[in-house]
Amino acid sequence: MTDVTNAGAYSDPNTTPPLGQTVPLGLQHVLAMFASNVTPSIIVAGAAGLAFGSAEQVYLIQMAMLFAGVATLFQTVGVGPVGAKLPIMQGTSFAFVGVLAGVAATQGLGVALTACIIGGTVHFLLGGVIQHLRWLFPPLVTGLVILAIGLYLIPVAIKYAAGGAAKFQMEAESFGSLMHWSVALTVVVVSLVVKFFTKGFVSNAAILIGLLAGYALAFVLGMVNFGAVGNASWITAIQPLPYGFEFSLGAVVAVTLVSIVSAIETVGDCSATTKAGAGREATDREIAGATYADGLGTAVAGVFGGLPNTSFSQNVGIVGMTGVMSRHVVTVAGLIMIICGLIPKIGAVIASMPLPVLGGGVIVMFGMVAAAGLNMLTEVTMNRRNMIIIAVSLAAGLGLNLVPEAVQYVPGVLKTLMTSAVAPTAVIAIALNLILPEEV
Repeated sequence: MTDVTNAGAYSDPNTTPPLGQTVPLGLQHVLAMFASNVTPSIIVAGAAGLAFGSAEQVYLIQMAMLFAGVATLFQTVGVGPVGAKLPIMQGTSFAFVGVLAGVAATQGLGVALTACIIGGTVHFLLGGVIQHLRWLFPPLVTGLVILAIGLYLIPVAIKYAAGGAAKFQMEAESFGSLMHWSVALTVVVVSLVVKFFTKGFVSNAAILIGLLAGYALAFVLGMVNFGAVGNASWITAIQPLPYGFEFSLGAVVAVTLVSIVSAIETVGDCSATTKAGAGREATDREIAGATYADGLGTAVAGVFGGLPNTSFSQNVGIVGMTGVMSRHVVTVAGLIMIICGLIPKIGAVIASMPLPVLGGGVIVMFGMVAAAGLNMLTEVTMNRRNMIIIAVSLAAGLGLNLVPEAVQYVPGVLKTLMTSAVAPTAVIAIALNLILPEEV
């Protein structure tokens, strides 16, 4: 699956490979992002106190799949100025997990999803000005923000691997048991072996295969309960505003700030896609269209219980690997995700996955988020100025998140922002980058 005959013939986004290649290539895009797409919904649901495997959690997983597909169609098919009309796969964004988990835990899912709707709308409006804001987010700032996201999430991964996280935990006496860690480490080891000792289709599905291996071991150990699968229906009943519409200024501001970072990530993915697939820079229209689609996908998903969407970088790698730039291949991938999202039994199977299985997967995924940030920082000259910006931004952003009591007397809106890890890191990095003089 790594090679497509005459791939150069498909460097035009509007061309389509033969059907026998289009469908498998589309499925490959789905496999590369499937596990990453549903994980944020599971984490936020846990933070909100939803029981693992409950009907509410299954619904959130369904919406993650359904609206990843819908947002992908916004990108690949497009409507007017919306959509880059490039092979860009959309999925639920990890960047928002820290903020939304905190909001869901303290103020509920209604507040969190309302913030997603409003933040998505602002994100959509950024499409008209995004090309003029790129100077605010050089690799130093963007890399720092992505690194902060990964570092913030890694403790969550360890808690899941040990058997619990946030408000929901398995039996206290079994937390950190050898049984839990054997399952989590099976996922990690299998994922790494498959990734580096296989090629193409199988290699790109390494995380998914690792999760399946951990799932199988957990089943053998008696950790899997399929009760929710039997009770789940075959067709999703989509419900607008399932948790109501509850406005919180702090939540909206925090989500909107992350939306700006997400928009910049999408600009990077858009540029990387055209570079990898066609050997050219992305046009202003493509960048604007990609941003419009990002925001619209997030806002629409929020209305029905889905979390914010963004472009998935791992799928950009598939475009570069295959040389197939056809947007219709990714359209097929979007349609597959929509079909998965409309079948609740698929979500129930995912929700039956024990926490240590998920923990093993997110150890790799969250570590890769941090590594992606480090990779962006390699483009930065490590002089004293830039090292100070990195040091102060990370220390303040992660420090306040780890010790939220340090700002316990700060008003609610500011406290939400200051303890979100991502927002303070981004604000401090942008400010210092603008204020501190460049070194000669």
